[in-house]
Amino acid sequence: MAFEELLDQVGGFGPFQLRNVVLLALPRIMLPMHFLLPIFLAAVPAHRCALPGTPANFSHRDAWLEGYLPREPDGTLSSCLRFSHPWSPHNTTMGEEKQSPGGLQGEPSTMPCPQGWEYDRSEFSSTIATEWDLVCEQKGLNRATSTFFFVGVLVGAVAFGYLSDRFGRRRLLLVAYVSALVMGLVSAASVSYIMFVITRTLTGTALAGFTIIVMPLELEWLDVRHRTVGGVLSSTFWTVGVMLLALVGYLIRDWRWLLLAVTLPCAPGILSLWWVPESARWLLTQGHVEEARRYLLRCARLNGRPVDEDSLSLEALSKVAAGERVVRRPSYLDLFRTTRLRHISLCCMVVWFAVNFSYYGLSLDVSGLGLNVYQTQLLFGAVELPSKLLIYLLVRHAGRRLTQAGALLGTALTLGGRLLVTSEMVSWSTALAVIGKGFSEAAFTTVYLFTSELYPTVLRQTGMGLTALVGRLGGSLAPLAALLDGVWLSLPKLTYGGIALLAACTALLLPETRQAQLPETIQDVERKSAPSSLQEEEIPMKQVHN
Repeated sequence: MAFEELLDQVGGFGPFQLRNVVLLALPRIMLPMHFLLPIFLAAVPAHRCALPGTPANFSHRDAWLEGYLPREPDGTLSSCLRFSHPWSPHNTTMGEEKQSPGGLQGEPSTMPCPQGWEYDRSEFSSTIATEWDLVCEQKGLNRATSTFFFVGVLVGAVAFGYLSDRFGRRRLLLVAYVSALVMGLVSAASVSYIMFVITRTLTGTALAGFTIIVMPLELEWLDVRHRTVGGVLSSTFWTVGVMLLALVGYLIRDWRWLLLAVTLPCAPGILSLWWVPESARWLLTQGHVEEARRYLLRCARLNGRPVDEDSLSLEALSKVAAGERVVRRPSYLDLFRTTRLRHISLCCMVVWFAVNFSYYGLSLDVSGLGLNVYQTQLLFGAVELPSKLLIYLLVRHAGRRLTQAGALLGTALTLGGRLLVTSEMVSWSTALAVIGKGFSEAAFTTVYLFTSELYPTVLRQTGMGLTALVGRLGGSLAPLAALLDGVWLSLPKLTYGGIALLAACTALLLPETRQAQLPETIQDVERKSAPSSLQEEEIPMKQVHN
């Protein structure tokens, strides 16, 4: 008897599974609230050099500031420089014509802000940029906080993946909840930039447990026919988190309280684990037959299924456990031992890197769209839901390969279109940004489904682990690519779009999997069996963003 037959007896989709999906919705909602938190946490408000003796009430304030601050090429006052020798602003009267600094003998010398900066606090009362002056020459440190966070996610994914297979999903989910709560609280109490970066990186490591554990903990209780439904339900919680972040960020303008607000839900999450079941499949692979039996009986009771005691006897479950045990755990090297697997793995790595790189590059850039940051974030979240539903239809009719390539191509084209739009065409820039966000979300949704069908059953989890690892590397580099605007203002968008275009071409090199029998062994992949009319195994849509 296989484990799927046990699920058929106790109910593979019912109140037990729905309760499980609801209980595990919280970590899915929390993930985007932390992953996209830098939009508000590290926001850089308008700023200028702090000046001595700035008059509080002065009708010609801008004229007074011109005596201290040079102008940028676009005509705005500089945010990062001031004149070394101000040109007599105190002798200025309201009706008096003044000599501009450019008219003085020689070119006036400038210097960085020696007394720090003054910030516009009308939109944000406090961010980490205003807390530790992470602007101008230090703006790279501001971007680096997101990179360090995603590096923590990358490390945590490797650690939690191994530990959850060894010690169980439920136990490690508790570790992830507690660690995220503690590190989040310590991050909110940070007294220095170094302390914040360290604790924020460790928070990313803890949150990686959600990305690794929640998906199998849900799906291993679902039968094959309902995994797509479960996947769709679960993926919508990410979109809920994206939109909820806009609301929380609007209501809470101080970065410390905002960080607390998105961290404290870990507390009820810890309590909810009392009702979250351990994976019976994992328990059987580890030989914990009695505990697995208790959970299976509970599942049958909640689903209203009468259970034959003989089929759930310890002897029967021991036989199932023997069939579920893996003789040898596959390694990443197995993905490169044969020609076609090597081809698939290399192509998937490029696609996953580009999907994460472009998604987070677009998601974290909410400036210059004619909307405030809260409206932009809400709009970016709202466009994800129709994007998910559209992709769900396209992959079944147009195929996985064309859908993946088309979504990446759409992302690249919208980014390229924004390069051609002038700064005065704000509405066009906003429309292209929202469409691009929809395409990037579509690419993210498709890549989970497509990759899971390319690898054989014996290497599917290993292949997903490797490609997701490369994807997280792309996510960690996306914030740093934004610093390329110092070289050329349009270079970040060109980089995001260029890599998305490269991945779109790479996706076309992968084999189509629509209406194809899923490969079971490495030999099945190497034979490249032709598509058959066999019923497709229902593989879930995107389970979680990484």
